[in-house]
Amino acid sequence: MKDLVRNLAWPVACGLLAALLIIQKYPHWLGLPEKSNVAIQVAPQAAAPSVGPASYSDAVQRAAPAVASIFTSKDLGTETNPPPRAPTLRDYSDTMPAPARRQSSLGSAVILSPDGYLLTNNHVIADADEILVALQDGREALARLIGTDPETDLAVLKIDLPNLPAVTISSSDELRQRTGDVVMAIGNPFGLGQTVTMGIISATGRNQLGLNTYEDFIQTDAAINQGNSGGALIDAHGNLIGINTAIFSQSGGSQGIGFAIPARLAYEVMQEIIAAGRVIRGWLGVEVQPVTPELAASYKLNQSEGIVITGLYRDGPAWQAGLQPGDLILRIDDQPASSGRDAMNQVARADPGEKVTMEILRDGKKHTFVAQVGVRPSFKP
Repeated sequence: MKDLVRNLAWPVACGLLAALLIIQKYPHWLGLPEKSNVAIQVAPQAAAPSVGPASYSDAVQRAAPAVASIFTSKDLGTETNPPPRAPTLRDYSDTMPAPARRQSSLGSAVILSPDGYLLTNNHVIADADEILVALQDGREALARLIGTDPETDLAVLKIDLPNLPAVTISSSDELRQRTGDVVMAIGNPFGLGQTVTMGIISATGRNQLGLNTYEDFIQTDAAINQGNSGGALIDAHGNLIGINTAIFSQSGGSQGIGFAIPARLAYEVMQEIIAAGRVIRGWLGVEVQPVTPELAASYKLNQSEGIVITGLYRDGPAWQAGLQPGDLILRIDDQPASSGRDAMNQVARADPGEKVTMEILRDGKKHTFVAQVGVRPSFKP
């Protein structure tokens, strides 16, 4: 019996191996479903995810002392229809002055210089008779208005106090903000006192929102509410990256869509206001619109390129240079005119009196015009 088992062991093992091979290679012989041959992409082994700090307290402690609360008041004059007085005083109403009325508001500001220069939003201090700045350390001071720039909704204030804390701005190498970066908003919402909220950068370069003439907003989901305007948007290291300005909301409260003016733009505006009392921008006096596919076809262009002049300010620089409505601006100083916003910013950076060369398409032919940049009038957005 042992010899029989020993003689059969090897043939049985070979048979089992052959059966397994047939099942794997030719399953259809046995009526079994075949394996799929669809190719898939296997992701490489992921690197360990970056781990952020467990607390941002150090960043907040670094920036928060430079964020101040703003309290403004405005004299509304005397009441034209005062409420009825007590009967005993009604007979003397002709000889008694009507009570004066005042309106108060609040916002935030950021100290950018130990010398006492602060940045806030123009709409926070617009038409205010008195501006009170309250610091985190409990000190208060009346502020002087140095100047405003309604087209970016910025204003510069000055206070005279010793040992003022100042916020830091990221260096030019670190200035580029990326969607997804952690940020914090510091301000005085609803007058509750200094408050910190956290979120991320939702987008950068937001424009055409109808808020300002010059728009290049950082969008964030960090909660921004009434009273946060003019406050600081900081990065995870406590550096200033923006001045909180506005929110998009259907309820009046924060819905996770807030906008901040980039710190570098705000700083440049502050420097110009301190130097000249206002921001001086170059201006050509044209209104433009982008080239749509339909317009590109009418201009016999292969693709949408350039910007179309839709209007000219009479006697403005472009008018005097000979440009006409319907002209297609292809290039400005050898830079492609890719969008109206980029072209407007390019001209705004030019010094008044400087000459710019424009390549124009008119009636299917290219022409070159030279215009002398003027000073942009103080338009309100």
